[in-house]
Amino acid sequence: MKNIISGLLLLLLGFTACKQQADSARQSALPSTAAATGETDSAIALIPQPVTVRRQEGQFSLPETIRIEAAGEAGAKVAPFLQDRLSKASGRKITASTDAGEATFRLLLNQTPNATLGREGYTLSVTPTQVTIQANQAAGLFYGVQTLLQLMPKEIESAAALQQANWRIPCVEVTDYPRFGWRGLMLDVSRHFFTKQDVKQYIDQMVRYKYNLLHWHLTDDEGWRIQINGLPKLTEVGAWNVKKTGYFGTFSPPAPGEPRNHGGFYTQEDIREVVKYAQDRFVNILPEIDVPGHSLATIASYPELSCTPGAEKYQVRSGEPFMDWSHGHPPIAFVDNTLCPANEKVYQFLDQVITQVAQLFPFGYIHMGGDECPKNFWQKSPAVKALMQKEGLKTMDEVQSYFEKRVEKIVSAKGKKMIGWDEILQGGLAPGAAVMSWRGLEGGIEAARQGHEVVMSPTTFAYLDYMQGDPIIEPTVYASLRLRKAYQFEPVPPGVEAKLIKGGQANLWTEQIYNMRTAQYMTWPRGMAIAESVWSPKEKKNWNDFFNRVEKHFERLDVAEIKYSRAAYDPIFAVSRHADKQLKVELSTEVEGLDIHYSFDNSFPDRFYPRYEAPLTPPKDAVMLRVITYRGKQPVGRMITMPVEELKKRADAKQQPS
Repeated sequence: MKNIISGLLLLLLGFTACKQQADSARQSALPSTAAATGETDSAIALIPQPVTVRRQEGQFSLPETIRIEAAGEAGAKVAPFLQDRLSKASGRKITASTDAGEATFRLLLNQTPNATLGREGYTLSVTPTQVTIQANQAAGLFYGVQTLLQLMPKEIESAAALQQANWRIPCVEVTDYPRFGWRGLMLDVSRHFFTKQDVKQYIDQMVRYKYNLLHWHLTDDEGWRIQINGLPKLTEVGAWNVKKTGYFGTFSPPAPGEPRNHGGFYTQEDIREVVKYAQDRFVNILPEIDVPGHSLATIASYPELSCTPGAEKYQVRSGEPFMDWSHGHPPIAFVDNTLCPANEKVYQFLDQVITQVAQLFPFGYIHMGGDECPKNFWQKSPAVKALMQKEGLKTMDEVQSYFEKRVEKIVSAKGKKMIGWDEILQGGLAPGAAVMSWRGLEGGIEAARQGHEVVMSPTTFAYLDYMQGDPIIEPTVYASLRLRKAYQFEPVPPGVEAKLIKGGQANLWTEQIYNMRTAQYMTWPRGMAIAESVWSPKEKKNWNDFFNRVEKHFERLDVAEIKYSRAAYDPIFAVSRHADKQLKVELSTEVEGLDIHYSFDNSFPDRFYPRYEAPLTPPKDAVMLRVITYRGKQPVGRMITMPVEELKKRADAKQQPS
């Protein structure tokens, strides 16, 4: 963080030598072999942090004419990505061939597989004259290329040729491989539809940070997004709702006759195109068909799949209130958004859907949801009561378990493995199912205890739809997740058999996300924190070092014109009351080394205003507290305007019994 300016200047001016900076707190694994030149490690800002990085003497300069040696089929698959990025940004002539010759970049497969590297690991060697990436498989070469691109100056992110950029990188020796094989991001395209071009763009951004799985949430109450042959109403009816703007979940119910033309879906050809695009970038796609709850778009299309009379009047949700969460989990539904577990037509429907989904997606898993299933309509259903008597089911959780076990058999019959949210544990888990733990880590711990595969995706660390800063400035959602908290994500809880934890992922639900720019803002930089948690060695994680590197990546994202959040710089408010009932306002930051300046006089503070040094008490008649963070003379955080009335509400709410 403190070295960002000097590191950037060194990178652009070129390096006279490469030196390892001794820092036992974060690089104890790195040997001290670099020349003593006084240069710091700020020139290397890799995310996720590799297993080992050794600084070497010298620097590599990009020549005017560039040759890429792409050995075999694996090299030929990866070389175009490197060729494309280099040519767009540098404008230089680049050729790729299988001939070694005097290649500038060499993409080589190990003749004898290196067991340490596995399928996705690689070694990267940068000398003054050549760059060599070696791996056991093509995926490793691809991730080696991502690391190489991060070593390049930030101008590599440009889509326009920058001939005058100083194309020099430090000489290094990198050995790297992932901690987990499942490194995922979930994109919800049901709450708000994103085009196939949007999805491709999201894939391109994920692979920068070595994610290898896109969890594609394709169905929900607000839209069914995948074409299923033989079930045309799913996309004729289920893919469309009434366009609303504001806070999702509080919208007024659509009036009769309002046009239902907002939404969209992917044809099967679209799906194949996106799957191929992802495969070319070594990304698997996990499709999700969310059942038995979250199925209002399905019920609106085919009302006969509901247990509830009158379902033919249901319509795809546009964001109006339709659940009562005041009684806890699961919610009480105002309309029945569940498939009927007692209706054989439901299982025939799911067999038809799953058959086609299994054919479209090569990945070995299908996500079948299972979360937040309201059961109040099941409790009133004669058909469900008859099913319970027939099958000896005593609780509604057992009814859902009956449903999940039948669905798991359908998925298994298609040659796939079922994974679901942790609610599928309730009432008994299907023998072959895997669990994605979202309500904290507990569901994953229990599933692993039972011997099931687990993917950790807890709200507490990995929900990217949560607010990143104070609610007074962020789009309002029901919870917050700051960058520093996301960086604390640890997929393997104490006492759990590590081999059952396949990995982890971050989830981007899109109720409040209307476009790809906002999706970017919500994903980065928290997506970088999760990426490091699932790729890098646990012992190498260090918050201050990580944020130093994040700041370098902010510059790269600026060049790439990818939106991101700077909320990590914002002040954090902690409000309480003194013994005399006066307000006590404490301010802090998650990033070290920042000054907070403030005002109570309705003006806009800068660095000449008072600096926060102790808890504040607003003057008697003050109505507004404004704060902003600085690093030295530069403002880094956003100007936050906090009404004193809001501070009072927070202090009083804190005093209320829980």
